[in-house]
Amino acid sequence: MRALPLLCATLLLTVGLPLRAQDAAEQPQSPAPQTQTDAGQPQTGEDEETGSNVATVAAAAMVAADAAQAGSKPGASKSESPAGKANTKKQNRKEELEHIEAPFTLTGGFWNMAVLGFTAGQLTVSFVVLLFAMIFRNIIAAFIFRRLKGFAAKTRFDFDDHLINALEKPASWFILFLGIYVSLAILPFEDTLALLIQNLFHGATMLLIVWAMLRLTDVAAIIMGGRIRDKQSAIFGFIPLLRKTAKAFILCVGALMVIDNMGYNVAGIFATLGLGGAALALASKDTIANFFGSLMIVLDRPFKVGDWIIVGDKVDGDVESIGLRSTKVRTWPKTVMSIPNSILANEYINNWSRMPKRRVKQYVGVTYETSADDMEGVVEDIRQLLHEDEGVQQDFILVNFTDFGDSSLDILVYYFTVSTAWIEHMDVRQRINCKIMRAIKARGLSIAFPTRSLYLEGEVARKLAGMNNADPDGRLPGDFGPNAPQ
Repeated sequence: MRALPLLCATLLLTVGLPLRAQDAAEQPQSPAPQTQTDAGQPQTGEDEETGSNVATVAAAAMVAADAAQAGSKPGASKSESPAGKANTKKQNRKEELEHIEAPFTLTGGFWNMAVLGFTAGQLTVSFVVLLFAMIFRNIIAAFIFRRLKGFAAKTRFDFDDHLINALEKPASWFILFLGIYVSLAILPFEDTLALLIQNLFHGATMLLIVWAMLRLTDVAAIIMGGRIRDKQSAIFGFIPLLRKTAKAFILCVGALMVIDNMGYNVAGIFATLGLGGAALALASKDTIANFFGSLMIVLDRPFKVGDWIIVGDKVDGDVESIGLRSTKVRTWPKTVMSIPNSILANEYINNWSRMPKRRVKQYVGVTYETSADDMEGVVEDIRQLLHEDEGVQQDFILVNFTDFGDSSLDILVYYFTVSTAWIEHMDVRQRINCKIMRAIKARGLSIAFPTRSLYLEGEVARKLAGMNNADPDGRLPGDFGPNAPQ
């Protein structure tokens, strides 16, 4: 009798358990069967023990079946149902929300009256927070930055003063945005709308950060420009270009950060705009070439703002500005020429402002009546006056009688002026030329000018001279040679 119940329990575990696990999702779980005894038949101690053993085994079978049912739910380990995904997304949204509690609450009586889905107390608290932010944002910012300016005034640097002034306005606007966000966040909006308000606040905060960084870029450019100007560095002219480049980089990165903080997937946006980005890159190849040209100008520094340059054989003037796309040159007729940086990076550039000294090369011609001794004397006089002039660079001076010209004896005068400035250079040339004229006159010589001698002969020459054939001599001055009249 005792073996029969044990055998039944074993069959229940081996046969009924798989069936229960298979049909658990389709049939509701039934309560555990309760062992009832016939009221008319008394149980013996042996039967009670057997019944308790059967109940224990049956309870273990039920527990195992429930575990199998829980482990055999479809999609439990691989994927969730749409309803499960929606619940998970809703739960994630709730976790992403920032819970902000109101600084105080108004309840009871009038404050519990419903207005636009909210209570009058909630709307009043929200309005008070917003009003506080709008009224006191300038007061709070002024109080904080007044203290900071007091500390900065005690330092010997001026960088911290510019830094505080640059951050004051963004900080004031941040207090206002924070007050608007808190006034809306304490209202019991739906999760979707609450998350939208939160993302807008994050995006607005990132915009303020970008604005502050742009203002700090201007401050850095001002401070750097002042220090470089004091050192007479060549990089001073490139500071506007560096500032524009830094601002462009900050704007690009800031736009991505704003999009990311508003809850959008930046990688997905780039993937969507992949084809459009390729088309944009193809259309803007000249812009990219100009940008890299400006980068090469910054790195190589062939010129700076204020330099006098000649680009090829077309542009001659002073550099006014160097931009991301082009460089502006003020020509001598006072016109402005914009040259793309991609052209400048591949063109011959003659920088006249890099001259350590300025050259003078000229020829002084004296008449052919000058003797050799007088020529040697006037050459030595010119050398002496060049050595005595303080505006002439003494490293290299060259004065020599070089050529027999068409109408003059040419003397080469070659020297350099100390100053490279145009006006000072011209003053030195004028002073030297006047000294050369005095030296030539002191020798009794004269400066030659282009002349041409014309010789006439024959009947035409005699008529011009007022002579005729009856003249016994019949000769004109210069009528000599085989063809001269006899």
